[in-house]
Amino acid sequence: MAKTEIETRFVDMINRYQQVIYKVCLVYSSDNELLKDLYQEIILNLWKAFPRFRGECKETTWVYRIAMNTCITYVRKSSSQPKMIPISVNMDCMIEEDDGRATQFKMLYQLISHMDKLERAIILLYLEDKSYQEVSEITGLSATNVGVKLSRIREKLRKMSNY
Repeated sequence: MAKTEIETRFVDMINRYQQVIYKVCLVYSSDNELLKDLYQEIILNLWKAFPRFRGECKETTWVYRIAMNTCITYVRKSSSQPKMIPISVNMDCMIEEDDGRATQFKMLYQLISHMDKLERAIILLYLEDKSYQEVSEITGLSATNVGVKLSRIREKLRKMSNY
């Protein structure tokens, strides 16, 4: 495959999944500079891995896995104890139509930012309508374990929202 064809396919993929990548970044940081760094780091890692993508899983699963692993690694390297930072970024860009739910989304993402890394990853994928099997493939957990963890996460979010 010609280099320009690979580059074109890669740019097309990034354009399709740029909001997904941004959402993953938002789960791990609210600082605009760190968001930009994480986004660029994810793009770089996707580019490095792109020639080896064999299509054994869905493209979206592959993008999520690399994005989440990149963020987790970045946070782990930046400090031994990641700080839980409430999300304060303008999330209106994530909501396609402003139907009055922007405040609810902000509150939800703020609650999610207080969870541990695996919980954040699982709930983000759940909110993206990923099946238990897809979440399983991305996180490396069994589908049954994903279901159990999701149930616990939803309960934890309910309790957190009551405070």
